[in-house]
Amino acid sequence: MNIKQLESELSALRAELNTHKLYSALESIEDIKLFMQEHVFAVWDFMSLLKGLQNKLTNTSTPWTPAVNPNIARFINEIVLDEETDVNELGEPMSHFEMYLEAMGQIEAETKQIDSFLSLIKKGETLNLAANKVNLNENTFKFISFTFNVIASNETHKIAAAFTFGREDVIPDMFFQIINQSKTEDNSYSKLTYYLKRHIELDGDEHGPLSLKMIEMLCGTDQKKWHEVLDISKQALQHRIALWDSIYNLIKANKVIEAY
Repeated sequence: MNIKQLESELSALRAELNTHKLYSALESIEDIKLFMQEHVFAVWDFMSLLKGLQNKLTNTSTPWTPAVNPNIARFINEIVLDEETDVNELGEPMSHFEMYLEAMGQIEAETKQIDSFLSLIKKGETLNLAANKVNLNENTFKFISFTFNVIASNETHKIAAAFTFGREDVIPDMFFQIINQSKTEDNSYSKLTYYLKRHIELDGDEHGPLSLKMIEMLCGTDQKKWHEVLDISKQALQHRIALWDSIYNLIKANKVIEAY
């Protein structure tokens, strides 16, 4: 198996994701609010996937020793730089997660749940207990649980698979659909539009292609690893589709309530 075969195997799931009915359901500011209030957890857990890779592929401990593969280490460190300390539309250093929270604030989306969740995590609560205490949506919890289960596998190629095919390689197309089919060009969405376009720019032009090379380097000629990467990648896309289904249902249910 190789990258081209892998992408061919994933094409049906990617097509399902890129044509998801959620995108056309984002018709109003209330729809965008509901979307962001759930999606923010996926923005948050992405950083743990990235940090998992940084811990495995670079040296973040002391005493320091050189990375096994400097090319992959540089790639991961560049993504960490972009994701953890990028610049917002005002040129201020800020993580993409914080940019997303700012975008939520701009449209007055509720951030109490994610704020409370992070507060519990900082205090040392487990993922399960924190999610339970803030009453996290079941499908959103399943999405982040999958992420942390992959990280817990401690197998670099599996973490890289969830990162590459569940995130980096699909984000440009996915976010393009959000911009294309929703009303995010409106000035009231300026921070969200900046966030989405920044991701399309970075992931499409730089991160996506490099992450594919990372997979090739990590799997090499080991067919067992290639098949495990395929399995994890399929699961990652299926969890994303399930999350999108859940958010779509929340939006449709809210429209019914608003109609009364």
